[in-house]
Amino acid sequence: MKLKCLFTVSALLAGCSTAPIYTKPQVDMPVTWQTQAPWRTSAPNDQAAKGPWWERFEDAQLNALEQKAMLSNQTLAAANARLAQARATLASTSASLFPQVNLGTRVANQRISANRPWTKNNTANFSTIQNDIVPSLAVSYEVDLAGRVQNLVDGATATAEQSAADLENTKLLLAADVAINFFNLRALDADLEVLSQSIELQKKLLVMATDRHDLGATSGLEMAQQQALLDTTLSQVYLLKRQRAVYEDAIATLTGTPAPQFSIAPQSKLAPPPAVPLGIPSDVLERRPDVALAERAMAVANAQIGVANAAFYPSVIVGPSFGLDSTSLPKLFSAPSMVWSLGVTATQVLFDGGRIKANLDFSRSGYDVTVANYRRVVLTAMQEVQDGISGVASLDLAYKQTLTAVKSATRVFNIASERYEGGIANYLDVITAQQTLLNSERQASQILGQRLITTVVLIKALGGGWQVQPSTAP
Repeated sequence: MKLKCLFTVSALLAGCSTAPIYTKPQVDMPVTWQTQAPWRTSAPNDQAAKGPWWERFEDAQLNALEQKAMLSNQTLAAANARLAQARATLASTSASLFPQVNLGTRVANQRISANRPWTKNNTANFSTIQNDIVPSLAVSYEVDLAGRVQNLVDGATATAEQSAADLENTKLLLAADVAINFFNLRALDADLEVLSQSIELQKKLLVMATDRHDLGATSGLEMAQQQALLDTTLSQVYLLKRQRAVYEDAIATLTGTPAPQFSIAPQSKLAPPPAVPLGIPSDVLERRPDVALAERAMAVANAQIGVANAAFYPSVIVGPSFGLDSTSLPKLFSAPSMVWSLGVTATQVLFDGGRIKANLDFSRSGYDVTVANYRRVVLTAMQEVQDGISGVASLDLAYKQTLTAVKSATRVFNIASERYEGGIANYLDVITAQQTLLNSERQASQILGQRLITTVVLIKALGGGWQVQPSTAP
């Protein structure tokens, strides 16, 4: 009955938290993005599973690489392990909310000293050897007067959620890194294909210039100029192949494969990127895992304030115990062998030189750090999305203009070639037209590659994939 009353009083005293009430700080969010053609604002379905966003690019090889990275990347494996650690810590911390029950026993054959201090002045001590059998059941429970234990649990919960957000952020960054390296590699393949076609054309023109020189129609200058242009183009091929190998090795590492055992076959065709729904700026706060990571860090810091503040209040531990003590096993379970204890241990700090106050100030300053970091992450997210929007729009316009430039450069090259064959133009016009056409074609393939990469960066800035909503328009 006494034990029941003691736990009832403890339960009534517990449950008061000294941590500030946690509220997520408000940040200034724009109503809409600054967009220009060809953007049309649409709303992604954030309640649905985002899924593998890279499949929107409809590239089977990219899909295979992304799946392999999700299974074999070591950075992702470490993030999974950190999440498992955080969940284990939460389970361990949550156990403090419940009484700790320990069952123990001591069986000893011991000799008592004859020279031990006297317990009775009129009775001399003597030495004896006897058995001591003591089974015991002990209970220990901390009465959470100031919410210290609950704040520890709240902090561990937020830390586990923080680790989960870190895992999602790692997945997003990994998927984006694989896609960016892959499209950089494919852009170089397209560039190499342009150079290959240009080299074939330059070789034909070199044969034509050589034939005209052999016939005495021209001097050796034209042949030397064409040979110099061909050599310059060939040197660019080697430089591009070196860059391609760097991206290939990066993809190997991201997918958990040793670089010497990894290769990707060239493919020069670049598919147009998918259209990306923008939604509204406030969606970014819900979709980006790094924003969630920063927000959970604030919750952890807020709980730490409660833990530090609880040190000002008494620490109360209820510790009842029950056991048996006997020198022989047959008498162990008899009533005279019963021993028990029922008590409360309370500790209150009276003077500590300002240590507790300093710890509280430290925790409050730590919370201010997380708030500033959260606002910084949100501002960075806004910047990255806006940069992606501007970049995609500008590259779209630049690509269309470059295609027009390719058509114009092709027409100029055909005219210059015909005039040279007709003997009414010098070979410098042909050389200039060749170089202009080559630059325009390379620029077109490079801009399309940049457009794909910028789309990946924008998807990453928006927080990942999206679900296509069915149209309700007639």
